[in-house]
Amino acid sequence: MRSFDFRLYLIKDMQLIESSIVDLCCKPSKQKRELQESKSFALSIFRGQVATAQVFPYPSVLNDEQEEFLRELVGPCSKFFEEVNDPAKNDALEKVEDHTMEGLKEMGAFGLQVPAELGGVGLTNTQYARLVEIVGSHDLGVGITLGAHQSSKEKYLPKLASGTKSSEHIAAYCLTEPTSGSDAASIRTTAVPSPCGQYFTLNGGKLWISNGGLAEIFTVFITAFIVERSFGGVTNGPPEKKMGIKASNTAEVYFDNVRVPADCVLGEVGGGFKVAMNILNNGRFGMAAALSGTMKGVIAKAVDHAANRTQFGNKIHTYGVIQEKLARMVMLQYVTESMAYMISGNMDSGATEFQNEAAISKIFASEAAWTVTDECIQVLGGMGFMKDTGVERVMRDLRIFRIFEGANDILRLFVALNGFQNAGIQLKSLQKALKNPLGNASLLAGEITKRAKRKAGMSTGLTLQGSVHPELAHSGELVRSVLIVNLDQGCQTMVCGPKPARQRVQASRSLSQGLPSAQHEKMMCETWCTEVRCTEIQSTAQILQIHSYLDFTFYV
Repeated sequence: MRSFDFRLYLIKDMQLIESSIVDLCCKPSKQKRELQESKSFALSIFRGQVATAQVFPYPSVLNDEQEEFLRELVGPCSKFFEEVNDPAKNDALEKVEDHTMEGLKEMGAFGLQVPAELGGVGLTNTQYARLVEIVGSHDLGVGITLGAHQSSKEKYLPKLASGTKSSEHIAAYCLTEPTSGSDAASIRTTAVPSPCGQYFTLNGGKLWISNGGLAEIFTVFITAFIVERSFGGVTNGPPEKKMGIKASNTAEVYFDNVRVPADCVLGEVGGGFKVAMNILNNGRFGMAAALSGTMKGVIAKAVDHAANRTQFGNKIHTYGVIQEKLARMVMLQYVTESMAYMISGNMDSGATEFQNEAAISKIFASEAAWTVTDECIQVLGGMGFMKDTGVERVMRDLRIFRIFEGANDILRLFVALNGFQNAGIQLKSLQKALKNPLGNASLLAGEITKRAKRKAGMSTGLTLQGSVHPELAHSGELVRSVLIVNLDQGCQTMVCGPKPARQRVQASRSLSQGLPSAQHEKMMCETWCTEVRCTEIQSTAQILQIHSYLDFTFYV
């Protein structure tokens, strides 16, 4: 099952234009690994450093023309989802209504990131994130349908961009199998090349495929094949009965001796895992943007109810317990939004190392959205439990987001392993330097000095001083202390580490630009950084308590 934001992979001379960002799967040359130092903020923490190039100042990548174009799109998009799309009816019918699908096609929603010269809208990642946020605030089921419609090769892009002729040009992404979920490398679908080399014979089946019963064009892994239903031998099962995102079509897809032309291979034969991981990594920022919109939607419902509901003679928004709930809900949304637009901005600026940030944003967004929606139901009380409010539907829709696009448990391991691998590159360089100390005296002296300072409890340069607005200096110090705790605990709390930094960057920009929301953002930032620091202290205390218990048990 595939969710939001399949990126568009164009093919030129049978080679992917976009390069891989998953070094875990496709290792670069030894020379490249040694010479290039990552600019990723999340990866730099594992090296005991703070790389601020991609986070300070907060990315602002749209020019005046792009901002104007985005403003022109936001209004009609919001109006469409408010007046045309009916999420409750889609959920009840377990499909997107036909007139809604036609409206989406007319708006160009199936080709938002397809280049304009190929019939699409040609949005940047940041523009795309803004529209995805609108979709997420109204109907996640529709979002899944749009997201699963991914592109393949140049000859398909104009058709995919329009999504015309009902299902003829709807696309699907086929990766998961009954025996391979998180372990995508264990795929058993086979593709046997013909003796003449002109085609492959494809056999196997794919499970939980979004748009599986609608699509005419499929991207099938683990070699990435473009497969048309018209090739013959492609069938699908009935729509799955799901807990949530019922409006999206999810079905099994079967391939029985399907002849796939050799020119329908994306990239290289056997290299589809690289393509699949590229798509997943590039798409995760969109999930954070969509769920940021989802949180905005349910927060609006909670605020409206709190402002109008009277209990014990007062509006319930006057009670501290409600105020605290709403404040925490808004903070979680703000952090998620900050991460989404930071990542999309970096992608638009040409950054290639954002896989850890993207994974962290997916983990945080999916868990934060669940918490915010749960708290919304609590604020609404019995009304929140009723179908009419629409919040219970959002709750059901959200549950899958902690599973697909990489299960959160697996992604936490990915963040840690990728970070340690990056740190290992630096350690390997240091190891080589030790073999020739005279020729690497300056490098070794710097490392010795840094370690000596760390041993003595002195600052080693792990600071954000000077990068943030002066009014956020205290928050910067809190983040620094959180980062140090993360370094001491390894990957234990890495997923929590960069979040306060990203939120503070956005607040810092707002203060520097004197935006009307600056003081409100500052307050949220300071509160959030304090909460994260307190959480880290509690986490450290628990770890020390466990260690003490284990030591006591060992000696007893």
